[in-house]
Amino acid sequence: MKKLYFIAMLCIAFISNAQTLSYNDIGVLFSKENINGTARYNAMSGAFGALGGDLSSIETNPAGAAVFLKSEFSVSLNVRNIETASSFYGTNELLENDYTNLSQAGGVFVFNTRNNSNWSNLALSFNYSITNNFEDLWIASGNSGFAPITDLYDNDPVIYGNSDGQYFENYTDGKNSKYSFTIASQYNDNLYVGASINTYDIDYYQSVLIEEYNNDGNGNTFDVSQIQELLTYGDGYSFNVGFISKPSDNIRFGLAYQSPVWYTLAEDFVEYDVVIYENDVNTIEDFSGTNGFDYKLRTPSKLTGSFAYIFEKQGLISVDYIYKNYSNIKLSNANFTEENIAFDSDLESTGQLRIGTEWRFDNLSLRGGYHIEKSPYKNAISSDNNEGFSLGAGYKFRGGKIDFSYQNSTNTSSYNFYSDNQVDAANLDIDTSKFTATLVLNI
Repeated sequence: MKKLYFIAMLCIAFISNAQTLSYNDIGVLFSKENINGTARYNAMSGAFGALGGDLSSIETNPAGAAVFLKSEFSVSLNVRNIETASSFYGTNELLENDYTNLSQAGGVFVFNTRNNSNWSNLALSFNYSITNNFEDLWIASGNSGFAPITDLYDNDPVIYGNSDGQYFENYTDGKNSKYSFTIASQYNDNLYVGASINTYDIDYYQSVLIEEYNNDGNGNTFDVSQIQELLTYGDGYSFNVGFISKPSDNIRFGLAYQSPVWYTLAEDFVEYDVVIYENDVNTIEDFSGTNGFDYKLRTPSKLTGSFAYIFEKQGLISVDYIYKNYSNIKLSNANFTEENIAFDSDLESTGQLRIGTEWRFDNLSLRGGYHIEKSPYKNAISSDNNEGFSLGAGYKFRGGKIDFSYQNSTNTSSYNFYSDNQVDAANLDIDTSKFTATLVLNI
């Protein structure tokens, strides 16, 4: 029993810190913002920086609040479908999940200023949105041909050096909620300016299961099951400033800056909850307990340039380009020297292109869009970029309107469950679809 307990402790030491996300990956994850707002915004792939007139567009460019001609309120509900195909040493797994969320709710209040002022249409708005939804579950399995946990200890009397396979399960939950407070106004007939204060409430949970089945070649088996859990939570703040210029009746230009988000975070980490079976007999169960830690995270700032062309009352085409330098992510409030060096060396600046269009037929509007966002990792391949399209429609009625949209995006990724270089990472192919419905009511 002492020998087996010693092996168990070595196993725990080997696979600890090899499953849940590292601080570097957490930094990237918390810096990402998805296209997730009203159905009209989603249907045009978020290309609204030079348009305004939509509550979600205000988060891209706060000057868009001044484009509203009257006060309104909107609420959005979406259903997100994630299909994850994994590949690990020739074995393929496929898992599909659906999640439903209240993705947006807010209102804008428009006030007309005095007629003798160059400033008009003062607008105040509040909007809630989910910038990133962490709900997901995927699995991977296969046989690497190695027994990473026990292969390191060949001098033990019993050598479980043969692998019968591995099984992995990754479950995540939580979301990053954003609350935006905006003030904007119109100057003369050709300039809109605005500013926002944003607060964030972040809650992220990850549970990773790893199971390994090994044998010694003489009929003896040694099976390990381990769970790691990570709970990260906290809040943050940022600010936005922007303007929209209208040099002619048909052309719009927009420019907006979003500051870094400054997060104050805390985590609870279960290093391991391990169960070991020898010859199908439960011989060891051990639990590390929960460890707590506090730290700070600064995300990169964001610069958005926008252009739109308006075809009278018939339709429009809009283009946004978003620039972010992920190497500017920084961790603080502890010794994060290695992690901050890794941000500088492993990450780079990225561009995101969004293109949207809308065409009106009386009370009916039809919309479409395309987006592509480059992966921030320097060693990424082209399929790691997030690329997708969107479609949608809206119907205007007396007192408001109702909008619907469909979005689809794909990207690849990899996940390494072991720190040992002998075992390859699991390759993931991710397909995300989202249906959104929005009700807009005039106030």
